[in-house]
Amino acid sequence: MPKTMGYCRVSSMDQNETRQILKMKSHGIDDRYIFIDKKSGKDFNRLEYQLMKRFCEEGDLIYIDSLDRLGRNYDDIINEWKYITRKINANIVCLDNETLFDSRKFKSMGDIGKLMEDQFLSLLSYVAEQERKKIKQRQAEGIIIAKSRGKYKGRKKIEINSKFQKIYTTWKDGEITATNAMELLGLKRNTFYRRVKEYEANLRSQLKQRED
Repeated sequence: MPKTMGYCRVSSMDQNETRQILKMKSHGIDDRYIFIDKKSGKDFNRLEYQLMKRFCEEGDLIYIDSLDRLGRNYDDIINEWKYITRKINANIVCLDNETLFDSRKFKSMGDIGKLMEDQFLSLLSYVAEQERKKIKQRQAEGIIIAKSRGKYKGRKKIEINSKFQKIYTTWKDGEITATNAMELLGLKRNTFYRRVKEYEANLRSQLKQRED
């Protein structure tokens, strides 16, 4: 029996995905079928998205809040959309523009529908990617201004707290992969291994103090 699923994405751990989740629930989507990522839309290397895609079958329906929640990379958005709607033969609906982005409507129009879908998708994907570039440019300009005023302090250092310790132990015990650990902590690869190095150095220091 076809499933109805919802995909939600925010760009970072401190952003709130509640609004998107409420939209999914208003369409009767069960909690177990709502997939949530807290990660940049620059690529599709996202744990929950990949899980949803593997779970997706022919005839399923996926709701997303808007096209940029799916992603912000022009080529990848088009490839992922076509993979789900044409290879898997499932459907996608963008809630902020259902008139243009409801793959069921395009399928009902045959070959001309495919042509129209490709054109609309190319246009909106391009807009989504350009917006991502503008965001990065504004961030870079903001950092330059802050540095010139002596107010830029860089990213706030992430504390090695009990959550990190628990996930670190789970990872070291082989129960999860390093990628899973990074996702759970919301850390990029370099930051994750830097924190691991700091944590392990601290453990060695504590051990040495006890031995002394």
